[in-house]
Amino acid sequence: MKLNRLESILEKMKAENLEQMIISDPASIFYLTGKWIHPGERMLALYISTRGEHKLFVNKLFPITEDLGVEIVWFDDTNNAVEILSEAILKDKAVGVDKNWPARFLIGLMELKAGSSYVNGSLIVDRVRMIKDEAEKDFMREASRLNDLAMEKLKNEVTKGHSEKELMQVLQGIYKELGTDGFSFEPILGFGANAANPHHSNTDKVAEIGDSIILDIGCVKNSYCSDMTRTVFLKEASDKAKEVFEIVLEANKRAINTVKPGARFCDIDAVARDYIASKGYGEYFTHRTGHSIGIDVHDYGDVSAINTDKVEPGMIFSIEPGIYLPGEIGVRIEDLVLVTEDGCEVLNKADKELCIL
Repeated sequence: MKLNRLESILEKMKAENLEQMIISDPASIFYLTGKWIHPGERMLALYISTRGEHKLFVNKLFPITEDLGVEIVWFDDTNNAVEILSEAILKDKAVGVDKNWPARFLIGLMELKAGSSYVNGSLIVDRVRMIKDEAEKDFMREASRLNDLAMEKLKNEVTKGHSEKELMQVLQGIYKELGTDGFSFEPILGFGANAANPHHSNTDKVAEIGDSIILDIGCVKNSYCSDMTRTVFLKEASDKAKEVFEIVLEANKRAINTVKPGARFCDIDAVARDYIASKGYGEYFTHRTGHSIGIDVHDYGDVSAINTDKVEPGMIFSIEPGIYLPGEIGVRIEDLVLVTEDGCEVLNKADKELCIL
């Protein structure tokens, strides 16, 4: 077990008078044990308690040969896994459960009256995961370094007549060549009018002269995710396209300059949003300014108008304002930032100034 991470979770549990918790999210179990287990439809559960009684419940279909520093309770498909888990739970105490734990397991636990009540324990784990330790920071820096290299290679492919789907395959090859573990999410490669759809799905469209081209890409390395967006133009860019681009770029830079400990996420969002609105494009910035990232490409927490939480050192999140003019132009510029003691470190170094290929 990663004892420092476990202790941080246990301290928060004590502060909330929660004595026991079931962690079932494979990413959170990896965070605490260093072991990825993908159970499919079968139960996987890490039981932790402030009493120091920790047990990992695993189906025998998923052998573990290394010492994870936690007692392993094995079961197989002939056993009632939920019943076995229930035996470890204090019946007269509340139990925390993951927000995404399948209902078939939770209902079974409730029918067995395994705990006095059931609460969403995910927030405790999620908040601890938001603050990256030194090893995680280095993993995030390396994933972003590789993503920077991929972006520069990808830009060189834009002028070669690839469709969006073909360019995605090219990117997959680039990531393999760089030694990454593949996509952290399916890349969004939007040409022309497609770039005006923030969550566009890649098509057979080929870029045309004057198109804005959104390249939203990310890779995984050492189980940590990168994510970055750049917008380029093919051969030429209209005056309006250049105007929109420069507004988004300035919004990105202003928001980044606001990131420091104590700043509220909603205030960072407002810096980007208000600037874009002041230029007359407020209604075309249709999403939040950013999201947290780490083991998951979208970790808990976001840079949005409704998030009043304060930024803390060790947090990593994206700054990605955009303007989307339906049927015409889409521009988004995204960087990852690591919050430091007095500001932030921008993890992405790839050029983000106006680029006409």
